[in-house]
Amino acid sequence: MNFLRRRLSDSSFVANLPNGYMMDLQRPDSSTSSPVSPATERKHLQPPQPSHSSSAGSSIFSSISSAMKQTTQAAAGLMDHSAGPAPPVAQKPKILLVIDDAHTDWAKYFQGKKVNGEFDIRVEQAEFSELNLAAYVMGGCMVDMQVMRNGTKVVRSFKPDFVLIRQHAYSMALGEDFRSLIIGLQYGGIHTVNSLYSIYNFCSKPWVFSQLIKIFNSLGPEKFPLVEQTFFPSHKQMLTTPNFPVVVKLGHAHAGMGKVKVENQHDFRDMASIVAMAKTYATTEPFIDSKYDIRIQKIGSNYKAYMRTSISGNWKANTGSAMLEQIAMTERYRLWADACAEMFGGLDICAVKAVHSKDGKDYIIEVMDSSMPLIGEHIEEDRQLIADLVVSKMTQLVITAGSTPSPLRPWPPQVQPVSMKSQTGPLLGQLSQPRPPPQGGPRQPQGSQPPRTNAPPQQRLSPQGQQPQSPQSTSPQQRSPGSPQQVRSAAGSSPVQASKAGAFPPQQPRPPAQGRAPSQPSPTEMSKQQTTPHPHLNKSQSLTNSFSISESSQRGNATEDEAKAETIRNLRKSFASLFSD
Repeated sequence: MNFLRRRLSDSSFVANLPNGYMMDLQRPDSSTSSPVSPATERKHLQPPQPSHSSSAGSSIFSSISSAMKQTTQAAAGLMDHSAGPAPPVAQKPKILLVIDDAHTDWAKYFQGKKVNGEFDIRVEQAEFSELNLAAYVMGGCMVDMQVMRNGTKVVRSFKPDFVLIRQHAYSMALGEDFRSLIIGLQYGGIHTVNSLYSIYNFCSKPWVFSQLIKIFNSLGPEKFPLVEQTFFPSHKQMLTTPNFPVVVKLGHAHAGMGKVKVENQHDFRDMASIVAMAKTYATTEPFIDSKYDIRIQKIGSNYKAYMRTSISGNWKANTGSAMLEQIAMTERYRLWADACAEMFGGLDICAVKAVHSKDGKDYIIEVMDSSMPLIGEHIEEDRQLIADLVVSKMTQLVITAGSTPSPLRPWPPQVQPVSMKSQTGPLLGQLSQPRPPPQGGPRQPQGSQPPRTNAPPQQRLSPQGQQPQSPQSTSPQQRSPGSPQQVRSAAGSSPVQASKAGAFPPQQPRPPAQGRAPSQPSPTEMSKQQTTPHPHLNKSQSLTNSFSISESSQRGNATEDEAKAETIRNLRKSFASLFSD
């Protein structure tokens, strides 16, 4: 001790001592306490050696802490997901194009209405003369609209989801021909009221009258009294007519235009010369001294009947002053409307015009489509009925589009018929037979059973005989998870995929399938399993794989409670495997 004190008096020796030794030597009890052996002093003077066990323990606890962080994050995400439903996403409104004049504001009739209860309706209104479009095979139909609103020119481009047509697409009297727009809408696959097929067919009145002739021949003159009409393709056939007076109608016109009453043969020849100048077709029908006109309209499932009487004395009841009143809807009138509503694939909106003569007979002269003018005291009600009809049609299209099957899977699903014959005996015999070893593996000796696999054997049953497939036809994926084919395929994938594929044995074997006794491994297989080293994984990697498996299992579970329980079980298994290794 005296030697040590002398050395401590040397400043160079003290400077070379590590920190902490000087404090231990200068304690008061170091000199006055009981004598200490030199071995004990040398033990105190030895520098501390680094501990390998402490570093290994710190790495284990760092892995545990990282695993706990991942578990906390997963649980927090699960709690956030289960805290409440996500905020609703605003649905894109459906665009409705209304083709009508500016006198009727159709936007107010669709205000507050929704398609299928979730899609708002955006109304765009314009006339045929203010529209232009371009249609594509895959891109649908793009409509360009140029309208005047309060003296300001408004230009818009949009893709309509539905179109309500309230204007005539073709009129020879006004020189308007918008049939090309009808073709473009049909080309773009746009749905309308009425249908584009019927709208295009209504662009020729003689063509529509030919459909009335079919109904007349089907129902007969008593139920469907149709006026006798004669069609002339050109003026060359207009030589004479059997009876006078007659009404000559030139081409395709509306609202009483192009109609002339001819009293005698000379006037008829003059009329033929005018048809020649017009370069169009003409029709003639006998003049009926009418008492009043009848109009039966049908909007969806709503029916109304009106009677119109001329006050000005004009033979055209729709020209000049007239008195209009609503009359009772009879079964006879309903039959007319229903029969005409079936033409051209169905008319959602239509009206039948007839003439009631002074001798008490009715004559059907014309049928109109969705472009018919609304009359009477219930115009607002009729417009609301049209709006409700359009919304119901749009809802049907949305539901139909949502239930359209995907082209990637067959629809309807084809279910193969399964025979219900009982074949329990052969089936159990096949299940009890041992499976052959995989290709390239060692053959099992006689009397030994194959080793237990991860998945129970799957027997495919054919629909005809319910016989299981032969083992030779079994695919490599249905073989033992330890087969070379699956090990090679799992080696190139991620560790999670490899563990799912069966390249790594699970911690606990699954119970055997029903009807099959648990098999015991043969001595040869037991020796191979003992010599084969167990594939070790990194600790953090095994924890990451376990949590990825738990996340996938959570997505596959039906309820959130099962997902939480599955997460806790996987975490326990990870910790158990961690400390066991």
